[in-house]
Amino acid sequence: MGAQLRVYKRRIQAVTATKKITKAMEMIAASRIVKAQRKVAASQPYATELTRAVTAVATGSDANHPLTTEVENPVRAAVLLITSDRGLAGGYSSNAIKAAERLRERLASEGKEVDTYIVGRKGVAYYGFRERKVVESWTGFTDNPAYSDAKRIAAPLIAAIQQDAAEGGVDELHIVFTEFVSMMTQNAVDARMLPLSLDEVAEESTRKGEILPLFDFEPSAEDVLDALLPRYVESRIYNALLQAAASEHAARRRAMKSATDNAGDLIKSLSRLANAARQAEITQEISEIVGGASALADATAGSDK
Repeated sequence: MGAQLRVYKRRIQAVTATKKITKAMEMIAASRIVKAQRKVAASQPYATELTRAVTAVATGSDANHPLTTEVENPVRAAVLLITSDRGLAGGYSSNAIKAAERLRERLASEGKEVDTYIVGRKGVAYYGFRERKVVESWTGFTDNPAYSDAKRIAAPLIAAIQQDAAEGGVDELHIVFTEFVSMMTQNAVDARMLPLSLDEVAEESTRKGEILPLFDFEPSAEDVLDALLPRYVESRIYNALLQAAASEHAARRRAMKSATDNAGDLIKSLSRLANAARQAEITQEISEIVGGASALADATAGSDK
């Protein structure tokens, strides 16, 4: 019985230590969410105005540019998948991977070949385990991305969209990331970055009551679009990285809170079992004492006779 009590005590100590770790991770994730939200909010105005500028150039000219021109029969698409470098974040990475798989199936059903680009060790490990081809991958910064990271990611994607599909280029560029909605809600979404859908931008501006600005193009609309193309792709990727980072921290905080609560429940359960074992041990000792005293009394009474 004493051995069973020691087992319970060791398990309580182990679970208590785990609870301290998960509680600390929960608090760290909670503190990082606020910083990530501020970065997301700070990046939105630049991305919005850049999109409006690109739309104004495209609608105000007849330039034929990969940023805004739809390919008549697209045959190849690039998909950028953003996952996390670390685990302990619930279904954060798996949900993004599932969204990428659905997008891949949809593009394949449309007769398009898919080139995959991945951010985050979780996505790299998923594709590596299944021996699937990945054109390029980036790791080590998913929880705190910088604009320089977005530029590194954008460079090969821009090169691919500027090449002809027959020469290894792509006709479309898609991105899959986790959109931060609130502390409790994060949605894995896919969006097409290029070619830019001018109708959607125009409809959104009309819905918001905005008027697209008018520009004079020097030296030409094509040159302006060439200059805006990398900035547009970089800003979209940077915003997606920031939203994914905020979502990762929120998912990790929620997962660690659940783990902390479960550890507390397990400690209570083990404490009850330990108390029951201790009571059983005390009861057994009392029974042994009473039995010994009774046997001694019987032996003494027999000797007196």
